[in-house]
Amino acid sequence: MSAADTHAADQPACPLASGDGLLPDELRAWMVLLAATGTVEQRLRSVVKETLDVSHDEFLILCLLAGQPHTGLRMTRVADLLGRPKTRLTYQIACLQRAGLVTRTSVCGDKRGVQVALTDKARELLRAASARLAGTVRQALADSMGPEQRAAMCALVPDLDDEAR
Repeated sequence: MSAADTHAADQPACPLASGDGLLPDELRAWMVLLAATGTVEQRLRSVVKETLDVSHDEFLILCLLAGQPHTGLRMTRVADLLGRPKTRLTYQIACLQRAGLVTRTSVCGDKRGVQVALTDKARELLRAASARLAGTVRQALADSMGPEQRAAMCALVPDLDDEAR
């Protein structure tokens, strides 16, 4: 038995993995997804701090910007996508800018608009850390989702069960 199997065996069964018909499959799957997300976030916090020296919330900003062209995104769009208050985001962006990980520029033709983009330094840090971060996510999901949870997730992601085999 591997360490992951032992850890998963120590976990109580997810109370939402099998239903009594009260909740539809989609809601049960959503609850399983929330539990798995919580486990992933908890595990990532220390790895992100150790490998990138940023907070988990700052890491989410970096990940969002990593999927964008070099021009980046408007700060209002980042706030919307992450569900963060704009004032909190302004503070986090300032921290990332001081660390040399993002740039802020004014949006041409809009004196209030601010565009945020990753620096080359941030792109290199993310490249170097990506394997470890992805491994942390995979392991957290493996530890938190047994066969019942994967079956429940199939209500949201039908191909998940096929990929697990």
